[in-house]
Amino acid sequence: MAVVSTLSNHFKYMTMKKQIDFNADEFRAILMKDTFTFDKDAHATYLNVSGEEIPTGSGYTARGIVLLSGELTEDDVNDKGRMVWGGKPTWTASGGSIGPAGAAVIFDETSADDTVVGCIDFGADYTATEGLSIQVHSGEVSLA
Repeated sequence: MAVVSTLSNHFKYMTMKKQIDFNADEFRAILMKDTFTFDKDAHATYLNVSGEEIPTGSGYTARGIVLLSGELTEDDVNDKGRMVWGGKPTWTASGGSIGPAGAAVIFDETSADDTVVGCIDFGADYTATEGLSIQVHSGEVSLA
């Protein structure tokens, strides 16, 4: 199955209201349980998805990992704006396993309501056993 990324409608709204600042805000990536199904209408804030986040333990901490500063670009060839975060969020299992995780959610921790940016559905479920890692290779948002 293919990896699928979906933006939340609330993120689009908050971006248009100038409540999201890609240059100054702190964005985080969290891992979601294998039973999680993203709903771009209902999953507007961290509070809406937190109940399906992987629980703290074995190398994973609730509220996930801060994404490194990235680059905001204009893509006139493909007619979209694009934000690419630096680094690859990585969770390494220690003292047990992390997962199974079926997706990652990116949210803006600086916005007033912890706006969910969107979801990266892995297309499969992954479990990291002792010493192994789960890593998200693409932290990118495109607005077309």
